Amino acid sequence: MKNKFNIKIFADGANLDEMIKQNENPIISGFTTNPTLLRKSGVKNYEEFAKEVLKHIKDKPISFEVFADDLDEMERQARKIASWGDNVFVKIPITNTKGETTKKVIERLSEDGVKINVTAVMTLHQIATASNALWDRVPGIISVFAGRIADTQVDPLPIMTSAVQYIRPFKNQELLWASPREILNLAQAERIGVHIITMTSDLIKKMSLRYKNLTEYSLDTVKMFYDDAKTSGYTL
Repeated sequence: MKNKFNIKIFADGANLDEMIKQNENPIISGFTTNPTLLRKSGVKNYEEFAKEVLKHIKDKPISFEVFADDLDEMERQARKIASWGDNVFVKIPITNTKGETTKKVIERLSEDGVKINVTAVMTLHQIATASNALWDRVPGIISVFAGRIADTQVDPLPIMTSAVQYIRPFKNQELLWASPREILNLAQAERIGVHIITMTSDLIKKMSLRYKNLTEYSLDTVKMFYDDAKTSGYTL
């Protein structure tokens, strides 16, 4: 079964076994990782882990993030990460921890042919900064953390819709809907023309619920509550 969606689905995670499994899933078009996910998965050696992943995932884009805060060191790390494989995108945060823009770093790397995934983007100003920094002859991704935007009680849809329009003239730039919270976000992103959405293994599993009959789903839920209460041996 081929990907039936008008949006690319990237698996988000840092568990080697899960990544190898998802690589066989026909709906998965790429992969994203970050230092937090690697830490949660117990990865001790970043480079060894990345190179092991790349032995198994050779023909789909995969993003690995720099972890430096100094801008020069960030650039050095990015060039090293990019050397690991032709399918590697280097994740560069839109700023460092001091709030200093990484625009010049992105510009130099992109102009030298490094494929960049600009990450931790949340505002229209940051979207414009990232887009303007990317060299249009080289593939680039702008990851907007729509889920985190929604966590602040701000609707991410207007921001994402504006982002789609802003980068439309740049043929090698793709917009990525990051940190989705529910399967509904997939439909929202696809509807407005976002190019890519990341999904964790848990969300990918929930995709089997798409278009499920709500009456049936209600009954399944009732059965789940009943079975769990019975298994627990609760009495009144």
